[in-house]
Amino acid sequence: MAARKKKKAAAKRKGGSRKKKPVELIISKSRTKNAVSCKVSSEFYGALDDFVREALERAENRASANKRATLRPQDL
Repeated sequence: MAARKKKKAAAKRKGGSRKKKPVELIISKSRTKNAVSCKVSSEFYGALDDFVREALERAENRASANKRATLRPQDL
């Protein structure tokens, strides 16, 4: 029993058993749901959030490549 506690304590110090904090969504679930006329599955929100993050990253890369610090609609 004591050996298990020691292993758990050592793992916590090393970060082995730590759970990552979930990433906060940048989209609004309620606004997404209100924008459509059908039901929305719980998995959809995560997929939409990933899609938006990827689009933002591509837009940021395009703006940087064009030596701009401002995102513009054409970057999407």
